[in-house]
Amino acid sequence: MSMQIQAAVFHGADIPLKIEELTLADPKAGEVLVKLTASGVCHSDYHVVLGEWGAQTPLVLGHEGAGIVVETGPGVTGLKPGDHVALSWTPSCRRCRYCVAGRPQLCTNAVQNAYRNVLPDGTTRLSRGEEPVYSYLSVGSFAEYAVVPESGAIRIGTDVPPAIAALVGCAVTTGVGAAVNTVPVTPGSSVAVMGAGGVGLSTIMGAALQSPEMIIAVDIADDKLELARRAGATHTINATRTDVVEAVKEISGGGVDFSYEAIGRALTIEQAYASLAPGGTAVVVGQVPTGVKISIDPMAMSGRELTLTGSNYGSSRPSIDFNRILDLHRNGSLDLDLLIGQRLRLDQINDAFVALGSGSPARTVIEYT
Repeated sequence: MSMQIQAAVFHGADIPLKIEELTLADPKAGEVLVKLTASGVCHSDYHVVLGEWGAQTPLVLGHEGAGIVVETGPGVTGLKPGDHVALSWTPSCRRCRYCVAGRPQLCTNAVQNAYRNVLPDGTTRLSRGEEPVYSYLSVGSFAEYAVVPESGAIRIGTDVPPAIAALVGCAVTTGVGAAVNTVPVTPGSSVAVMGAGGVGLSTIMGAALQSPEMIIAVDIADDKLELARRAGATHTINATRTDVVEAVKEISGGGVDFSYEAIGRALTIEQAYASLAPGGTAVVVGQVPTGVKISIDPMAMSGRELTLTGSNYGSSRPSIDFNRILDLHRNGSLDLDLLIGQRLRLDQINDAFVALGSGSPARTVIEYT
């Protein structure tokens, strides 16, 4: 059996996404069929739309999604129809050495398949006639329904609003996890966060949970910096009006202990690194366009014992961390509502990318009725 669904299909860089009717096959072994309730519009999708990341077409974009399980394939034991789920774009195999070591964000199977926009068996459940259609990062959440791996659908409470659940599937976990899991902020320390978009604001929230002395937010938009203060930043810097590195060092008294780059630009990565105090650590959280390189001074790295490292998906274990984050939202420790901006329909997906490109201060969410 199969079903006909509506989805936003990507056909090539700088071509508007088109709403099309596609065929979605039933879930196979280890897979679940999910009816989407919400999907965030993330900069990782935008990289593909702009042609900064290559991807095979036709492709259903969207990887920051939430929904309700409709059907399960053979062998699925952890989910049942009616379960509410947040979707993970690193569906772990639970068997490779990274998964066994508690680092599912580095899963070998996810790299080999989800990163190629196919399911763990190397195929896709979407088609248009005889032509296969791919699902971005094994999710494809810009659609009414999606078939995803069981490990890519994390059961959550039925009380979680769809928009919140969707954002936990990517931006929130990526940002909070960077400051809590990858390189944990220590109490009384100084922190800088470059970028106050969805990931940057989440990084600020994660850092604030650790009781640092200060959190310095950097962005080029005052409305984003205002959100950063609401998220927990103690100081803000508008990068269009001052030298970022000098300003960070002046506020912090010589440099910060931790800096997190949450944009994905060579300049801001270099600024995050240059803003460190001796012994400090800079964490690259943002994703750069393909081919971007950075330049750092290795003498400063050794002489001042600086560390530059990366964070993928907040070094998270989605099956554990999604619900931990949602619990923190429930008890008021994380105000995830401030991340949500405009709410649009699927047929307004191109408007969502226009808003993203214009620097909208909060996350656009596609909601499904």
